[in-house]
Amino acid sequence: MVSLDNKTTEDMKIQVAFALQEDIGDLDITAQLIPESQHIVANVISREFAILCGQPWVEEVFRQLDESVKLTWHFPEGHSLSENQIFLTLEGNARSILTAERTALNFLQTLSATATVTHHYASLVADSKLTILDTRKTLPGLRHAQKYAVRVGGGQNHRLGLYDAFLIKENHIMAAGSIANAVSMAKQIAPGKPIEVETENLSEVAMAVSAGVDIIMLDNFSYEDMTIAVEEYGHRVKFEASGNMDQEKLVRVAQTGVDFVSIGALTKHVQAIDLSLRVA
Repeated sequence: MVSLDNKTTEDMKIQVAFALQEDIGDLDITAQLIPESQHIVANVISREFAILCGQPWVEEVFRQLDESVKLTWHFPEGHSLSENQIFLTLEGNARSILTAERTALNFLQTLSATATVTHHYASLVADSKLTILDTRKTLPGLRHAQKYAVRVGGGQNHRLGLYDAFLIKENHIMAAGSIANAVSMAKQIAPGKPIEVETENLSEVAMAVSAGVDIIMLDNFSYEDMTIAVEEYGHRVKFEASGNMDQEKLVRVAQTGVDFVSIGALTKHVQAIDLSLRVA
């Protein structure tokens, strides 16, 4: 079970409040067509395979809009849903349920999409030591939500932002003068923070190892050079592969022995899961 940390919980409340205001504005005028006291039961249905993700956001939607609506989840967070499967039943005021419908489903379909894609990639390398990581290529405003979804799908999080770890890339190295200079300054600026350096060849890998980094990113390395790097330095440093990963490439990378693969597509190429709400 993946838990929400304090920051993600705080962000969730803000995201939900903003999303409700964005959708409802001053008043849901269409909901006024329904008698104020009308009570309904409605089911939420998956129209395709998905990893269920986003329950806390849905619960927060109704917590903010109408706490009297009863939510019954038929499966836990992270469960594999099949096509045309009912996974949530709502019971309560009709106006409240129909007003909240789109906001709730938007969070569900987006976060379930990230969890589903992550699950797919993680399943491809389940028999290896390779760990699937996300990136900072997230939907604006949904950074912590999508990173939560990655964990639900079986991946792990890379750094959350620019504040919790160093990722020293080509432009940083050029500005600092060398890998050694960049790493030395990083250790002075924020002692104890993880340091990762992006490298483009085995010579740069050797420099990064000598500088005492924690992780080395192998950017668009050949499989042969990845294997050489791991065999020579794997006992001293962790390795992360990066660069337009597809299914075939991911499986090949896992065979080289690297520790991590970062995949931007987990969060930036999301295609919303097809969900629908139907009054019973």
